[in-house]
Amino acid sequence: MRTVRNQPRTTREDLVNDLKAAGTIVTKKTIGNTLRREGLKSCSARKVPLLKKAHIHARLKFANEHLNDSEDNWVKVLWSDETKMELFGINSTRRVWRRRNAAYDPKNTIPTIKHGGGNIMLWGCFSAKGTGQLHCIKGTMDGAMYRQILGENLLPSARALKMGRGWVFQHDNDPKHTAKATKEWLKKKHIKVLEWPSQSPDLNPIENLWRELKVRVAKRQPRNLNDLEKICKEEWDKIPPEMCANLVANYKKRLTSVIANKGFATKY
Repeated sequence: MRTVRNQPRTTREDLVNDLKAAGTIVTKKTIGNTLRREGLKSCSARKVPLLKKAHIHARLKFANEHLNDSEDNWVKVLWSDETKMELFGINSTRRVWRRRNAAYDPKNTIPTIKHGGGNIMLWGCFSAKGTGQLHCIKGTMDGAMYRQILGENLLPSARALKMGRGWVFQHDNDPKHTAKATKEWLKKKHIKVLEWPSQSPDLNPIENLWRELKVRVAKRQPRNLNDLEKICKEEWDKIPPEMCANLVANYKKRLTSVIANKGFATKY
């Protein structure tokens, strides 16, 4: 128990060998049973962004500074992000109920193409009132292209979502976002930007919308990249405003989670 508490990645085989070296012979099964009896079970470790000391400090600072902000404060934020949409994304891990010898019945298989059949990059934004525009990024995005995307999508989204005066723009600290030219562009347009801690996707509620979008798109089984883009836009527009409102209404829980987890990554 002590070994596993200190090193959760220890395998049962490691423990068998440790005990053997100390003169105790036990099987892997016994070790598994003992750990389970103590309330532990073997789980796949969650993947989280790599956080350095400065990141953890910035996350805690952000959480503490905003902990007592009113809900109205978050209603004024227009959240944004980019994501990658795979043509055969979520489908790749579907489970099927089948009989023993029916593994290769076409109903029970998932067709794959080398390299996942391709993908598209999307930029999107949303606020408590609903989803804003969704833009498909063609080619590799640089600072100039990012500013163009903002010009064509950010202000129209803010208007359509009736953000009113004093709204705040959120984007992460990607170098294209924090480039001097981008900062100047935002300043010129009088767009106020939320100061953001790096490596913090769990603090951006748009991640939940990306997940929702991916689930919805997978159900429609797009056949090619044009299809994928079209379906993404249709499904993004169908995301209910109530879902957006809920994500923002519960924002404080994210901050308390970051504080409770001492700045490390949270379940969000």
